[in-house]
Amino acid sequence: MISRIVLHICILLVFAPLPLGVINKTKALFAGRVGPPLLQPYYDLARLWRKGFVFSRTTTWVFLAGPVVGLVVPLLASLLIPFGGLAAPISFTGDLILFVYLFGLARFFTAAAALDTGSSFEGMGAVREVTFSCLAEPTLLFGLLVLARGAEKLTLNSLLGPQLFNQWRSDAGASLGLILVCLFVALLVENSRIPFDDPNTHLELTMIHEVMVLDHSGPAFGMILYGAAMKLMVLGGLLVRIALPFQTGSIPLDLLVFLGGMLGLAVLVGVVESTMARLRLPRVPQVLVGTTLLSVFALVLVLR
Repeated sequence: MISRIVLHICILLVFAPLPLGVINKTKALFAGRVGPPLLQPYYDLARLWRKGFVFSRTTTWVFLAGPVVGLVVPLLASLLIPFGGLAAPISFTGDLILFVYLFGLARFFTAAAALDTGSSFEGMGAVREVTFSCLAEPTLLFGLLVLARGAEKLTLNSLLGPQLFNQWRSDAGASLGLILVCLFVALLVENSRIPFDDPNTHLELTMIHEVMVLDHSGPAFGMILYGAAMKLMVLGGLLVRIALPFQTGSIPLDLLVFLGGMLGLAVLVGVVESTMARLRLPRVPQVLVGTTLLSVFALVLVLR
């Protein structure tokens, strides 16, 4: 058990920043630029960790709790989902509910840390972030319920187990296709990506997630960036497992397929960000309500 937990965490810690480098490289290629090196996110994290903590005298312990919880939550969530053919180290009935609401806990502390600064500007970003995430949450939950109906169990290990391959070949294949699209949209929202947010924007009135962390710097900001990278990998792992459900029986080979799928997903995110503009804010709730309805429709299809 301990060795599986250590392996899971090591894969997450080592590999998580790489998809961000792939996304940036893909966007640079679409723009006709060379772009930063693939390992640039690792260099950025190392640079931030070498700096010192700087805290405003107007903030409290909540200001630091936001980055710490944002870093710990993806670590805990990763222990609940399988990485390809590598089963999740921790599994129990109903763990999918914990999986969804662990990220709600991280969101609460991130928003609280933004509000702790007393800045109305950061408060505005917190309101937008919480609103969009609340609208994306039902999509994730209904998507997992569709998988639970196919597995007839309520553990993520069973939901993302070998039976997924047979589900694609059965009548439930259409439902899996629908929730795959919906979960991809939820991934973009939860990770503040285009067309719902822009992690690279510097226009104050268009910032959402980035405005919440403007006052963080040094190692605290490094924890936020590292936590965001791990969140992308954990939620991306869910999509990769659904899209690539086959298993060879060899754990190293299955792990390579999983990591290759993660890089493919990063390329897809980069392509979407290069070919789409940001949605107007009033359009975002409409899109998220639409994905929720599609997820409900997928659930109805597997229940009929």
